[in-house]
Amino acid sequence: MKTELVFIPAPGRGHIVSIVEFAKRLLERDDRISITVLVIKRPIPPKLDKYVEELAASNSNIRFINLPDVDPPPRELMKSNEKFVSVYIDKHKYHVKDAIIKHVLSEPGTQLAGLVIDMFCSPMIDVANELNVPSFVFFTSSAAFLGLMRYLPVRHSLIGTECSISDPDSIIPTYSHPVPSKVLPSFLFNKYGAYESMLDHATRFKETNGCLINTFVELEHHAIQSLESDMELAKIYAVGPVINSDVEKYPDSEKIIKWLDDQPSSSVVFLCFGSRGGFEPPQLAEIAVALEASGYRFLWSVRAPPSRYFSVKPVEYNDFSEILPEGFLERTENRGLVCGWVPQLEVLAHEAVGGFVSHCGWNSTLESLWNGVPIATWPIYAEQQSNAFQLVKDLELAVELTLDYRSNNPDKVVMADEIEKAIRCLMDNENPVRRRVKEIGEKGRKALMDGGSSYISLGRFIEDILVEKL
Repeated sequence: MKTELVFIPAPGRGHIVSIVEFAKRLLERDDRISITVLVIKRPIPPKLDKYVEELAASNSNIRFINLPDVDPPPRELMKSNEKFVSVYIDKHKYHVKDAIIKHVLSEPGTQLAGLVIDMFCSPMIDVANELNVPSFVFFTSSAAFLGLMRYLPVRHSLIGTECSISDPDSIIPTYSHPVPSKVLPSFLFNKYGAYESMLDHATRFKETNGCLINTFVELEHHAIQSLESDMELAKIYAVGPVINSDVEKYPDSEKIIKWLDDQPSSSVVFLCFGSRGGFEPPQLAEIAVALEASGYRFLWSVRAPPSRYFSVKPVEYNDFSEILPEGFLERTENRGLVCGWVPQLEVLAHEAVGGFVSHCGWNSTLESLWNGVPIATWPIYAEQQSNAFQLVKDLELAVELTLDYRSNNPDKVVMADEIEKAIRCLMDNENPVRRRVKEIGEKGRKALMDGGSSYISLGRFIEDILVEKL
């Protein structure tokens, strides 16, 4: 008899990538388990739909079921992406339950062991309760950030309102240092529903049977210990690093890798800011000046600023010469390459790359550490400011470029001299950060091997779900 798990990712590329990679690892580990992924379509077609189709085609041992379309939330909710997404996901509860009844519970020889839900899919805890099965949160960010989420209900019971940038530092148990308000996620300051939505998610985590976190003990020992002592949380499973193993191909992939092949080892600084990480021309100009003045070889992924709304598809630049300083491309053509979307993991794995100027999204952070590439921090949105703070202050695994930059503050421009200084520090072979990053990358790989910390943690999770169904 098969033990079935139903995975429910949030409708974002990074969330789907992580949860599917984790599903693949589970199946490789134990053939008594089968997995169904219920896909909540993003309200904007077709790019993500095509990506999910490719995932399904390349992972035939995982069943993908596309849930029916629902009406998008009211337009006024677009003032808060978090609120918009939360309401949108909540609208799928009926379809999730219906799909499980029709496609899982109706199958002979299959026992439903539980739901594994994305951190933004807490409404699906209700579905698990109605079906009388366990639910587990798959937390796609750090253990420290899970602790920040757990801190929200405690803080709210005392203060009862959103955060203010003028608030004193917060003492959050999963962080080694007091956390300044300026590096708290933007949703904590949002008065249009984002704070309320994230508070609701955070409050509901304690209702689940456990949290699977994309991290490993050797990276976040302090944070994981803190979570394990939280009496309101069920079991904690540190199962990372969960890294996307499929190398995606983009129009310029071959050109980019061929260019890197021609560069010396560890000589290239790579700048990439994620799927929603684009800048306006004044900031692009400062980056260009810094790169030119630094003298280092560079690979720079330049993307147009996204709409502030979750439901609007990002666009790409067609001609970089139109938005970069006059003559920049010509003056740097022998040591730099400017491109659009890049195969990030393949780039970070290339021996020519010696440093990464990053938005500090958690997936990107783990990919960089996995490959032993040090980071210069440039957070932009979501929880990236707190990630950057943790990397620089708590873990000492990154160079501080900026910790409090936010995409919703377009008037703030990081100046060229600050960027150049951080790049020089990042690429300095004598910087101790480089050694520590190499060491933690090796520890991350060992954590996944037989007997490693994450290998053992995954085994505990498998044992728990199988025992539950015996």
